[in-house]
Amino acid sequence: MSEAPFPSHRRLGYARAVSQPLPDTLDVIGPDTFAQHGYPHAAWKRLRNEAPVHWFDLPGGVGFWAITKREDLVWISKQPRRFINAPRLAIFEQGAPVKGPRTMARHLLNMDPPEHAEFRKAASGWFTPRAIQRRADEVRRIARDLLEPMAGDGEEREADFVGEFTAPLTLHVLADMLGVPRSDWKLMFQWTNQIVGSADEEYQTQSPDPLIAGPQSALQGMFEYFQALSAERRKEPRDDIVSVLANSTIQGSPMPAFELMSYYVLLVIAGNETTRNAASGGLLALIENPGEMQKLRDEPGLVPTAVEEVVRWTTPVIQFCRTPVEDVEIRGQQIKAEDSLCLLYPSANRDEDAFEDPDRFRVDRKPNPHVGFGIGEHFCLGANLARLELRVIFDELAHRMESVELAGSFDRMRSCFLGGVKRMPIRYRLRP
Repeated sequence: MSEAPFPSHRRLGYARAVSQPLPDTLDVIGPDTFAQHGYPHAAWKRLRNEAPVHWFDLPGGVGFWAITKREDLVWISKQPRRFINAPRLAIFEQGAPVKGPRTMARHLLNMDPPEHAEFRKAASGWFTPRAIQRRADEVRRIARDLLEPMAGDGEEREADFVGEFTAPLTLHVLADMLGVPRSDWKLMFQWTNQIVGSADEEYQTQSPDPLIAGPQSALQGMFEYFQALSAERRKEPRDDIVSVLANSTIQGSPMPAFELMSYYVLLVIAGNETTRNAASGGLLALIENPGEMQKLRDEPGLVPTAVEEVVRWTTPVIQFCRTPVEDVEIRGQQIKAEDSLCLLYPSANRDEDAFEDPDRFRVDRKPNPHVGFGIGEHFCLGANLARLELRVIFDELAHRMESVELAGSFDRMRSCFLGGVKRMPIRYRLRP
């Protein structure tokens, strides 16, 4: 097997004096911490400085190596045959990774080469820069349709930014691309919350593993729904993603039903949850940094740069796992084959060795080598769509938002996988 050596200048020079041993109680992945306080950036910073590759035990004896530096995360991600996705998608509370065949969902996130590329290609044509740009006018129309009733006559108002704007916008765009009729959009929203928020009591307290073993009722409902819609599209194809996937082939045969249904689930969840959370977290960052909001008002041309900073700052996907197929040494740590490597993307996006002044939100940040969309073979399929939606959102807000502040708590979802936002009450004045 060909292997990319770990960068020698980092391998030999990483060690820093540790003033005291890291406590076993250092919370770097706890969903309660995320829900109550947001991301544990202080804990991740300590790991980056003192133990950038560090082992944590979990109940059941199935622990993980926390990977907190951007360079290490990139190096691992660019070797998909040496560091595979199976069997553990991410770290969850119950600890044990899934063993054996996938029983609940099997999609791009838990596939490895070479089949990953084959399945990704089935829908990739819908997410190219050119294909996404054709949707720009429609995305802007949707955004303006949602903002108009929020604006009223330009008086000061209050609203839940998530419930009234970001959630319906992202769901509308994705459902339209899939070919899901408007009458079923609310159902899609309900299912995604139940699956992604499976560790949150507001939704339910069943399985903590979204996208693999989410709440069976929601997942089964989504499977049954898309089975019926796929059957319709095979008889009468339309210009939508369901028609493309339902009639696609893998190595000359129709895409297997289980993988096809899992594909739809991934698209609905990833395309809905992550962008709405980035948009909500991005507005929060602008509220907390009014000088940066003023920069956007004064220089609307900064919007594309601001979008990249929003993705870096919010990093909606917290972590994925990779599993080495052979023993490997990273920063002096001897890692055995089949150990779990937990790639912590928000930590990598605050890495002092990769970003100048990383704990400051700057809408004009350049360069900005963030990994908010991942990197390597599993770079986010929907990154172009997310960027378009975020550009439209912050362009509209920069032009029309005359004042804005929080009107209540920024309510985060209890999850150690996605940085979900449930509610964001704001008090604002929006130009009609």
